[in-house]
Amino acid sequence: MVFGWIDEQAEQRRRAGLVRTLRPRAADTPLLDLASNDYLGLARHPEVTEGAARAARTWGGGSTGSRLVTGTTELHAELERELAGFCGFEAALVFSSGYAANLAAVTALAPHGCAIVSDAGNHASLIDGCRLARGTTRVAAHRDPEAVRKALDGHDGPAVIVSDTVFSVDGDAAPLRELAEVCREYGAGLVLDDAHGLGVLGDGGRGAPHAAGIAGAEDVVVTVTLSKSLGSQGGAVLGPARVIGHLVNAARTFIFDTGLAPAAAGAALAALRLLRREPGRAARAGRVARELHERLTAAGLEAVRPDAAVVSVRAPSPEQAVRWAADCRAAGLSVGCFRPPSVPDGISRLRLTARADLSGAEIERAVRVIGETRP
Repeated sequence: MVFGWIDEQAEQRRRAGLVRTLRPRAADTPLLDLASNDYLGLARHPEVTEGAARAARTWGGGSTGSRLVTGTTELHAELERELAGFCGFEAALVFSSGYAANLAAVTALAPHGCAIVSDAGNHASLIDGCRLARGTTRVAAHRDPEAVRKALDGHDGPAVIVSDTVFSVDGDAAPLRELAEVCREYGAGLVLDDAHGLGVLGDGGRGAPHAAGIAGAEDVVVTVTLSKSLGSQGGAVLGPARVIGHLVNAARTFIFDTGLAPAAAGAALAALRLLRREPGRAARAGRVARELHERLTAAGLEAVRPDAAVVSVRAPSPEQAVRWAADCRAAGLSVGCFRPPSVPDGISRLRLTARADLSGAEIERAVRVIGETRP
């Protein structure tokens, strides 16, 4: 049978409790949302949606081509200038997704002969970038600068260290200052994915590299997503102007991909300006995360202390994690459910998003539902 192996794999997933299905959501739902990555609650903010609509009315529904042909509008250039300035970098380059931005940064900055040292807990997009790069990848123990140093010992040639700033599964933060020290010791570049730091960490949400005091350094390149704290879609790479110029000429996910839709660029720009005007949203997201963690652990649940806005609650097994998330949903609460192979440690968990716009009553309700439905 053609593609017969697909049926075999489907059965294996079914037996392991790892079947994934799409669940279309309605525009208006009564569910309390702790599953999305809308950290600042901006995806439906009137200024953000109007920014999207205005951009679509002005530039059309699509960007019409790749960035190097017709896909770069004045709006894209404006977003890049303001994003770089806000985060403390010399230049920025906008991509159609955060995934594409990570592929671009890693593949274009790790040529043949380059040593790539990747954290064991990195996001799939960084892992895929390492697989596609022409350099040689070594995986270092999670959040361990000494393991990174050992991986670089004896290497003579270009090198890059690749890491999330905040890891998407447990919400724990990378030791950025220590990683930067290792980079300077070995003359390596540092490529950081700040998808879960932008809008939450740093002064007014300027990101984890800004908080660590390494934003704008000549050896630091940062990727961000526009789809989390900024409530839109797309991604960007931030760094020295000469690095950004190199990506324009060498990054395949930039050269050969259609540019980000104007509506997404307009929404992201509106959200960025709103965040600059209301910096307290970033601090509020962190406070909500800490309160969720404190209440969950007080209720006897095993929750990982958050370094940003992700709160992870351990589940006994993949099957029980799925059932737990479904029971939460039936009780009016939407939560994320992470299982293998999405989790590098093989431990299933519920993943909660601490949104800045959650009220005290909503936090209390979420903790109550999670506790009452625990396996």
